[in-house]
Amino acid sequence: MSVTGIEKLEFGVEDLAQSAKFMSDFGLRDDGSHRRFSTLSGAQVALYPLDAPELPAAFEPGSTLRRMTWAVADSAALAALAPKLAQQPGFREVGEALECLDPNGMTLRVVVSQQHDVKLNVPAINQWGDTRRVDMPSPVYAHAEPINIGHVVFFVDDLAATERFYREVLGFQVSDRYIDRAVFLRTQARGGHHNLFLLKLPHRGRGLNHVAFTVRDIHEVIGGGIAMNKEKWSTFIGPGRHPVSSAYFWYVNSPTGGAFEYYTNDDYLTENWQPRELEHSLVSFTEWAVEGGIDHDTRRQQKKAEVV
Repeated sequence: MSVTGIEKLEFGVEDLAQSAKFMSDFGLRDDGSHRRFSTLSGAQVALYPLDAPELPAAFEPGSTLRRMTWAVADSAALAALAPKLAQQPGFREVGEALECLDPNGMTLRVVVSQQHDVKLNVPAINQWGDTRRVDMPSPVYAHAEPINIGHVVFFVDDLAATERFYREVLGFQVSDRYIDRAVFLRTQARGGHHNLFLLKLPHRGRGLNHVAFTVRDIHEVIGGGIAMNKEKWSTFIGPGRHPVSSAYFWYVNSPTGGAFEYYTNDDYLTENWQPRELEHSLVSFTEWAVEGGIDHDTRRQQKKAEVV
């Protein structure tokens, strides 16, 4: 398996200024153009007008993800994928990148990764029988600094065909599955719970659900979410915890389409992991969650308007 993770996301958006502010507030690094942003690892997010000629056709109306770039470790891995990608619709070579369409209509590129390792001092979490943080407090974060792009979630029209593409062409592994509804896929046998989540809903066509960014720990999930609330960005749901992956999360509605997620503490899987067949339900998706987020001023759950 040669794909190592997500390298770049390119969005076509209705409001460039608002989208650029969102990226900066979310904690991504602006290269000075207000169009190109990056994580600490160097994974990239790029913004374009909806009608930008360099973007491929959209797979849903409005602001959304227009092209997704996956990374491989070296040129040999890229060359090994070329024969399989060449058989896919929309295949072309763009410089040193390979491009095609997946069965859901998303334009994909595959490139040799330009990201770098990130070494951070992350204070331990003390637990019963495992005390590693001594004579030091846990951190409080004024905002988040995403480390990399962890996963993307798509609504799909044909779940079986889309899953088959990512498994057979790109070599992804199944982590878990919601029966007749969704599949969690990871790029490597050893790695975080998922890099891609494909979801088919009865009354929702193909499109972007959300993009997820890894952060240091649960304290940064909370700090990042509260900081976004301070900047008046609305929370979709969070903070909360997914029992299927063990991850703590906070989703913020994004002007680029879908939501952006902070997350941490997802399960690390190996070739010994046996994928589970789960029923899709509120309980299987969230062990607990705060609806509407936590208000920056009161540090309490935001109050809903009273119905008169």
